[in-house]
Amino acid sequence: MANYDVFNGDADGICSLIQLRLAHPRDAKLITGIKSDIRLLERLVENVTVRVGDQVTVLDVSMTKNLDALNKVLAAGAEVFYADHHQSGNVPGHPLLHAHLHLAANTCTGLIVDQYLQGQFREWSIVAAYGDNMLKVADSYIKRCGLSVGQRQQLHDLGIAMNYNGYGDCLDDLFYHPETLYKEAVQYRSPFDFISDKPGIFATLTAGYQADMCKGLAIEPIKKSSSLVMIVLPNEPWARRIRGVLGNELANRNPHIGHIILTEHHASGSESQTYQVSLRAPEARMSGADQIAAKFGGGGRRAAAGIGGLPAGQLTELWDEASDVWKERTKG
Repeated sequence: MANYDVFNGDADGICSLIQLRLAHPRDAKLITGIKSDIRLLERLVENVTVRVGDQVTVLDVSMTKNLDALNKVLAAGAEVFYADHHQSGNVPGHPLLHAHLHLAANTCTGLIVDQYLQGQFREWSIVAAYGDNMLKVADSYIKRCGLSVGQRQQLHDLGIAMNYNGYGDCLDDLFYHPETLYKEAVQYRSPFDFISDKPGIFATLTAGYQADMCKGLAIEPIKKSSSLVMIVLPNEPWARRIRGVLGNELANRNPHIGHIILTEHHASGSESQTYQVSLRAPEARMSGADQIAAKFGGGGRRAAAGIGGLPAGQLTELWDEASDVWKERTKG
């Protein structure tokens, strides 16, 4: 029997697996990658022969994007624990599938796992929530746990830093491979101990985030209206790292405005200009991002979503679609 842990390389995916493995230790092959690499279960099926009795854990990746691979894993006789908050599509009714799927805009996979484990490692779930920009929910957990203002800041900053580390077009863009970051952090039952014992990791990510964010905030929008802003970032490592967290920061600063963050990208072997797209719904409503992304082949959740390789010729169409959705959402 073999064990496989498949998880998104952002704060939510990492912190979800940390909670599970602290509660239920298990030696497993780790399968992860950059935040936008969401077809992770597909990678498992392509590279491994899954067998009867194998245990597969899948965290924070859309079931819709991995449905074919999931069906193959289940058909092979493996047992699957699947927790996620992205679009799920038609969930297979299979006795070997244990699905914990919640699509509400105010939840994340780390919080889903926290509920499953009845709060055993809640501090790590708070880190996940801050990383996914669930500020109100995370703050409510801070109060519930009786944590101080200083402790709140530490968990907030760690969540932002771990989430920031997951962004990029390739692993070389990142400061730490998500697998490495997970292995370092899972040694600690509390994120406070991780911060204390591994100050170099925390300092590296925080410094990188602050430097990249300064560059991102200095870029002026190429287009804006009363309900929407569009920003274009250059095809550089710092821009690829910051695109998602920049969207979160701008959404927090301007809660009634939707944001489209474009990063210049040239497809391999092509001279055509394309863009990686990060969508952030107005924080006041937290909906519509997944709806917009789906129309352009992307995906995500209601508050935040992404599109890969959008042709330059579709920017106007994207702007019009987002304007229609978020103008409607922000009325009144």
